[in-house]
Amino acid sequence: MAKTLTPDIDAKRLYASIRELGKIGAYRDERTGLVGVNRLALSSADGEGRRLVVKWFKQAGLEVRVDRIGNVYGRREGLEPGLRPVMAGSHIDSVPTAGAFDGCLGVLGALEVARALNDHKVATRRPFIAAFFTEEEGCRFGVDMLGSAVATGRIRLEDAYVLKDQAGLSVKEELGKIGFLGSNPVRAILPHAYVECHIEQGPILKRTGMDLGVVSGVQAISWFEGVILGRSCHAGTTPMGYRRDAGVAAAKLNLKLRDWTRSGLFGRDFRATMGVLRPHPGMVNVVPGRLACSVDLRNPADSMMRRAEKALFVHSKKVEKEEGVSIRWRRTAGTPAIRFDPSVRELIDEMAEGMGLKRGRILSGAGHDAQEWSRLCKTAMIFVPGEYDGISHNPREFSTPKQCADGVRCLLRTVLALSQEGGR
Repeated sequence: MAKTLTPDIDAKRLYASIRELGKIGAYRDERTGLVGVNRLALSSADGEGRRLVVKWFKQAGLEVRVDRIGNVYGRREGLEPGLRPVMAGSHIDSVPTAGAFDGCLGVLGALEVARALNDHKVATRRPFIAAFFTEEEGCRFGVDMLGSAVATGRIRLEDAYVLKDQAGLSVKEELGKIGFLGSNPVRAILPHAYVECHIEQGPILKRTGMDLGVVSGVQAISWFEGVILGRSCHAGTTPMGYRRDAGVAAAKLNLKLRDWTRSGLFGRDFRATMGVLRPHPGMVNVVPGRLACSVDLRNPADSMMRRAEKALFVHSKKVEKEEGVSIRWRRTAGTPAIRFDPSVRELIDEMAEGMGLKRGRILSGAGHDAQEWSRLCKTAMIFVPGEYDGISHNPREFSTPKQCADGVRCLLRTVLALSQEGGR
């Protein structure tokens, strides 16, 4: 194949692919009237979306393989097939109230890289792999970055298989149901480098006027499921002093978390959220005797995260005594702070500069598949700004065609440079 000097993506094709995939699992938000995406991991909609992307991979000439946790890899051969590949990708599963861009930009951006290389007849020294990974969001089976965590060895396949959703359905049976219980080993791929293009999911790039973010790393993340056990009783006949109210206990925990974020006790960038609060029996005139809840902690410093976790447990004991309840916590996810490879970050910065883009360094507040792959190879991320203060996990999630194209053009140039590198 002849090699051109300046291959480029087809920006219209990229955006059309994002829009087409966004139709799968689409729903109309009753309150706003906006169209969002609900493509929960391993649901029928996820299966349909997967089949569409696999079709596109094959049309681009990629050799598609599915591993035993359902991760999908599309390989474009290099001039030296024995060299470790350069990989780019993300995920296509979503939260129940998503937009069309989270994760999908990285997957379809990687596909567009392969398409552009084909269009311009570019031969790369190393193989290139476009990929997408299972259950990145973690909102169905309770463990985020599940597929990439299994592929990189943080979570055992056997442990992943037995995870269950709220309906009692397991990862393994749901993979089989949608036809993505693959046969390839989960540890078969050792990349030379991994690069992920993703929407920022926050306001920083837009508010600072940046065209692109060079991601320095990912903050530590810790998730817990909690059960607060008190005693149900009649709301009208039970005096306040006789109650063991699980709802009051949850409120005390939530307010304490907010106090810690405001005080700077665990650093000025510490973030805490109780996103799930499910009281039982959930009736207007019954004091809740049981409450299921979640706690999401984020911190750029591992040491501060450990202090915050300990403080949560200590304060829980205090609330137990004050309210006459018992509180039990179960960790569902925990990842340390990650610093991405300096050489790949510098390469992304160099490529963005060559494109005339205004860029800035940014720390990711959300977890991504890239942090899992950083254990195995040099890794970095490209962030694309979003409109409406970068809102995400929401039907209002939106990045413009130019914003998406800028990110994927930078991805293409970065992948090209990495794929020509020597070594193993």
